[in-house]
Amino acid sequence: MTEFEFNTREEASVAAAARLQAALERRLASGAEASLVISGGTTPGRCLSELSTASLDWNRVHAVLSDERWVATDSDDSNEKLARELLLRNAAAAARLHGVFRADMSVDERARRLDRELRLQPLPFACALLGMGTDGHFASLFPDADNLASGLDPDSPLLCIPVRTKASPHARISLTLSALSRSDEIVLLIFGAEKRDVLRAAKQSATALPVSRLLLQKRAPVNIYWAP
Repeated sequence: MTEFEFNTREEASVAAAARLQAALERRLASGAEASLVISGGTTPGRCLSELSTASLDWNRVHAVLSDERWVATDSDDSNEKLARELLLRNAAAAARLHGVFRADMSVDERARRLDRELRLQPLPFACALLGMGTDGHFASLFPDADNLASGLDPDSPLLCIPVRTKASPHARISLTLSALSRSDEIVLLIFGAEKRDVLRAAKQSATALPVSRLLLQKRAPVNIYWAP
């Protein structure tokens, strides 16, 4: 685990985008296709916009959502919509985004189908961009989820799970820690003093917060980018 602190969110976002670009470049340089995991929410917006201008062979890049709310793709709550508006433009318009929501399926059925589909993506992921909530959740692995233990098991055979949480009016689908840790590296982008305090608490406890398990897993290095 490596921590980087910046004076502004702009600086942190641009630096995180450069880290993601470098990870993608390494994978693409090997001649293979590359998969990039991206999160939703407000935090990654500037980072994704910066990354969209990177000079890469985006035709060989697959974008995978770390999690998604069970809403239509034109909803303002949709992470897919956010990804298309912020990342899949400029040079990155050629990348392929693997969507989650399907109107003809239940969330549980879609999670099972998506688990199979993810295994056809280029693995391991070249990199994963994640955020963190003030309750210590990452992706959609919330503390009150009934199946949280499965989601946080680094050795789970499941790559994604359906999630229901009181923190959201929508059901969700989330990649598991087992899936996310199958990344060459993870970039955890967080802003604000409150989240820094949550991160400090997570580093002191192995079980109290979901993000503690992300920091403890040994499969993928975690690089923390923080700004006030």
